[in-house]
Amino acid sequence: MGTLTPGATLVYERVGDTVYSREVGSIARTVVGYNYTRDPLDHRNYMSNPNESQLWHDINRAALGNEELQKALERVKIIYYLSKKDQPDPPMWHPV
Repeated sequence: MGTLTPGATLVYERVGDTVYSREVGSIARTVVGYNYTRDPLDHRNYMSNPNESQLWHDINRAALGNEELQKALERVKIIYYLSKKDQPDPPMWHPV
């Protein structure tokens, strides 16, 4: 865990999707956060490919009229929920 210098001024820099902080006059940077882009097709899904979301949307719509596809999707959901249960969600940002 890092330490803060009392009275120090921090500079925040962004390189791609990563946000860093550093003290003025220093070149040592610390990651403090990330820029998560939202998928325009699914407001709950971060950093996904819009084409992939469109594919899942199309699969879900097709499953409405296809019983076998609907059963397969239900099995996928069960596997997803069971695998997610064992792994806690990582924090989306670094608390400062």
